[in-house]
Amino acid sequence: MKDKTLIQDAAPTSDLSRREFVTAAGVGLGGVLLPAFAKTAEAAQSAPGGTAGTLKVGFISPLTGPLAGFGETDPFVLDLVRKKTNGRIEIGGKSYALEILGRDTQSDPSRATQLAKDLINNHKIDLMLTTSTPEVVNPVADACEASGMPCLSTVDPWESWYFGRGGKPGQPSPFHWTYHFSFGTEQFAKMYVATWNLIPTNKKVGVLYPNDADGNALRAHLIPELTKAGFTVIDPGAYQDGTTDYSSQIARFKSSGVQIITGAPLPNDFIVFLRQAAQQGLTHRLKIVMPAKFGLFPSDIEALGALGYRVASGAYWSPAFPYVSPVVGLGGRALADAYEKATGKQWTQQIGASLALIDAGFAALKSSADPKDKAAVAKALSVLDVVTTVGRINFPKGPVPNVATAPIIGSQWVKSKPGSRFKLTFPTVEHADDPRVVIQAKLLPYA
Repeated sequence: MKDKTLIQDAAPTSDLSRREFVTAAGVGLGGVLLPAFAKTAEAAQSAPGGTAGTLKVGFISPLTGPLAGFGETDPFVLDLVRKKTNGRIEIGGKSYALEILGRDTQSDPSRATQLAKDLINNHKIDLMLTTSTPEVVNPVADACEASGMPCLSTVDPWESWYFGRGGKPGQPSPFHWTYHFSFGTEQFAKMYVATWNLIPTNKKVGVLYPNDADGNALRAHLIPELTKAGFTVIDPGAYQDGTTDYSSQIARFKSSGVQIITGAPLPNDFIVFLRQAAQQGLTHRLKIVMPAKFGLFPSDIEALGALGYRVASGAYWSPAFPYVSPVVGLGGRALADAYEKATGKQWTQQIGASLALIDAGFAALKSSADPKDKAAVAKALSVLDVVTTVGRINFPKGPVPNVATAPIIGSQWVKSKPGSRFKLTFPTVEHADDPRVVIQAKLLPYA
């Protein structure tokens, strides 16, 4: 597929100036229109033929609580979109005022449901966007499905979203309003196998899968793929999120000679596990430490101190991705630079994922016959095929109805070179799931 968005941008590609990048994160947080944009919309509505109405887009993610790392960059992304669009969107020759209503779940599934219902019933949104783990995405999607609200989501293994919400293998999709794009067990397996084969190990893998949507989905669907690829999987069994003593799991891993650790623990839980593993003599035996839900963000690694160095993780976006957002005209290094200049913080992969969600959602609104017609928007989502910040999102391709896949790339946290702005770097080490993503470094053994 030929598209300008496949070209890596070495410099800003939009008409935003560098000064505008710096101010992008300060133009109004909290999911409401900036005053200037509101005035623009008011003026347009008062002018004859100036507007076709207002489109309201809900955006739900975890800004606080245990999952806050996922939502940390979302205020920047939403305000960058507001800045670039100037609070308007052109669809079918008509100009609409645009409101993006951001909401924080506080990492609480019950609150996610309440926020979704409030946006649907009280704010009368036209499209729901939601991101970051089943604890956020699944309850929001369920509320939308029950209310007939078109919803698009990401960053939640698609099996957790599809089967975790009642989809059955080989049966018609039970969903009519909710759509999802994300990596799944096939993408995880491809990434893990490609990464783990980069250095010699005994191929014994210890897994930490909790009794939650992610853990249960990956246990059921990923372990068979790893076994098929020649790895021996040691699974001590499901545990409860928030567990504080991992002695039994550590003992099992030690007695089995495990050299690779993976799983899907909550970030805080993995920190507890790895510290106990160090105290009980496991970590010095490990060649690869690569959990699925931990190590996605610099804050995860910084919380571990020296134990965090050389932890590997999947990247669902990084500056190495060669795709440019059709909404804001930025991608790759330019997008990361914009965030770092605006906030003073290190980029995280959620920047690209959240922007891709907006890229895809806006593409569906634009391709619908009428963006105010919810059935038309849902239909547009079902056939959506668009290149976003994370790559091509192709719903007609599947793998199941209502789902499209997105790549995930093996990467590793290492110390930055002396004089670098940040303590850590996160280079890619393999690209089996998308060869367009540049490999930036060799995988180093954990211990």
